[in-house]
Amino acid sequence: MGLRQLRSALHGFTQEAAWQLASDAQGGHELPFEVVEEGRRDSPLYCYRPMTAAFINERSSVLARLPTFLPAAHALIAVGSLADYLDSQGVRPPGPGRQSADAALHCFLARVFVDSNDFVFDERCFDKAYLELERCVAEERAEHTVVAVLLGVELGSEEVSLGDGVTLARGEHFDDAPDEARWSRVDGSAQTLVIVRRSPVPGDVGPLQASRSSLSKLAAGLGLYHPDPVAIAPLGWSRIGAGPWQPVALSADPAQVEPLVLIEPAQEDELRAFLSLVGRREPKSGELAWALRRYQMAHQRQLAGEALTDLLLAARALLEPEGPASGRMPGRLAALCAERERRAAMTERVAHAAALERALIAGVDQELQLQPFVSELDGHLRALLRDACCGHLSGDLVGLADSILLEDAAPQPADDQLPEASVEPPTRPKTDQFESLRPPF
Repeated sequence: MGLRQLRSALHGFTQEAAWQLASDAQGGHELPFEVVEEGRRDSPLYCYRPMTAAFINERSSVLARLPTFLPAAHALIAVGSLADYLDSQGVRPPGPGRQSADAALHCFLARVFVDSNDFVFDERCFDKAYLELERCVAEERAEHTVVAVLLGVELGSEEVSLGDGVTLARGEHFDDAPDEARWSRVDGSAQTLVIVRRSPVPGDVGPLQASRSSLSKLAAGLGLYHPDPVAIAPLGWSRIGAGPWQPVALSADPAQVEPLVLIEPAQEDELRAFLSLVGRREPKSGELAWALRRYQMAHQRQLAGEALTDLLLAARALLEPEGPASGRMPGRLAALCAERERRAAMTERVAHAAALERALIAGVDQELQLQPFVSELDGHLRALLRDACCGHLSGDLVGLADSILLEDAAPQPADDQLPEASVEPPTRPKTDQFESLRPPF
């Protein structure tokens, strides 16, 4: 169980215990006091201090019957040994498991209501007592939380869990996040947030680095899932346990992200399945992994010319191992992403996009209409990368494209020479055949 669940369980129990203890104190159960000496030694001052710890221990049987007592005790047991915390409170650990949990709950209440004679719940006192507990029992496994703004997405539900510690949430319903994250749109409306929760694992990368990796994978998966641009805002917030939020850098400044992609509740299962499939099959190295990173970089570019170069580099990495001088990438991309009758036109347009890049390199960037070519090439690459990452295309994309081109180059028999029964040609991946994988929005 994570520290967030522990804090929630203790928060609920402390609030209910405050009501019970205040009711008992007002109902005739005497709260004992002790006389303590304060001030200078030569002129001491004496005052009465409420013995809240003794009063809580006397009411232990009543507190144990509260509905929130057992969940709080189980949450404490789940975090591990409580011996260090009990020692810090001057209590000898009575034994493992439930006995230590009960004693720790009494100590925790005593710290929350220290010097209190009315048992009014105070959030600041609770936070202070909780941080003491957290440092003792879970400092080495404190949960690390990162909140990021997801640009370009609107949720139909209040919260969408994607698994592996990643959750999408509407800003107005996630009160725990900083206000700067929740209400950061120009019009003052709430943002869509990504919450990543990680607990340190011995020998693993740091929680912040793991959270950045999860956010990058989410952005990549959403980019393959839907054609409209989606990005992670460059500034996020992180905290350890219940500590304060700290700003952190998460990504590069994205290009303009409009319009908002609406994810309806009926599409959440499909999105989870798609992201899970892409995450499991994500390439770690090789041409496909490199091309996928280049494709993601294209979506971060502010200038269409820079995005065009990234997209062409991704396409060449996948389909042109001979190098750009061969000029084979446009035809191979058309073979994989267009029907036979449309391949010639698509080959010409992709070749023209490559020529535009050469013009940009030469400094001829005036009056070049790049965006139509960038959008078209982006769509073809998105379809190709998505099917390759999902396993619907074989790893040898060059060989598959060349076989299609060889088949196109073969002479076609005349209609009167066709056999009466012919074998239907195998299905080949084309852009038009990706409709079955596209989300219905």
